[in-house]
Formats: sequence, structure tokens, C-alpha cells
Amino acid sequence: GIGQPAKMAKKTVVETTINGETTEFLCEPGQSLLGALRDVMEMTGSKEGCLTGDCGACTVIVDGRAVVSCAQNAARVEGKQVVTQEGLPEETRRRWAECFVAAGASQCGYCSPGIVMKAEALLGKNPDPPRDEISRALLANL
Repeated sequence: GIGQPAKMAKKTVVETTINGETTEFLCEPGQSLLGALRDVMEMTGSKEGCLTGDCGACTVIVDGRAVVSCAQNAARVEGKQVVTQEGLPEETRRRWAECFVAAGASQCGYCSPGIVMKAEALLGKNPDPPRDEISRALLANL
């Protein structure tokens, strides 16, 4: 009411594993995983596109599942395994780049990280998916 101090939303300490390393970070109330990755941990491989979960540019892998990090609350990754583009081995990133070029799919690089992470999650479940399964897996990425 009037004259009472406003309640301050508390920051949350989140402990998780990011790219194979146990990590703690301070999370603002309602902060997205994308915001925490980019602004707190300075991992800029995940791109900020639509901020509504529609474009897929911010896709990361959480416990083996591809998720759009802009629509994922950062506090929800407590105790989970998160993999970003930066966490992929150098050889894997190089192979993806070569494949994009070979297929004529090289782009500016803004949406590529999300596509790569979505494909990595698919390959983690099925190392030899048929073409229709690949198409369905990448459907949501612009």
C-alpha cells in the first residue's frame, strides 16, 4: 500500500553446467537464458533474433534437447547440462562450416548457430536421421 516500501525482486543464484563446466551465475528475476548467456557469461554465439522463440537463432541444447534460449527462463537451467555453440569442439564447428559452404548454404552467420545447435541435438538422438526427420527438426528455424 501507500507508504510501504516496494518489494524488491530477488536475484537468484543458478548452478548449472555450461559447455561441460560447472558454473554459477546471478540471474535477474524473469531473465531469459539467452540474456544470461550473452550478458552475464559473455557467450555471444547464441544470437538474439525475435525474442519470442519463433526464429531459432538463439537455440542451445539443454539436457540433450534443443531449446530456444530467449523463451527459457535462466533459473530453469538449475542443475541441468547446457551446451552452446561455444561448447562444440573446434573440429565439429569447422565441419559444420565446411558443410554449409559445400551445400551452398553459407549465410551471414546470424541464424547458422541456431541451425547447427538444432542439428546437433537431432544427431545426439539419431546419428543417421532420414531426410524427412532432418526437415522436421529444422522446420522452426528461420
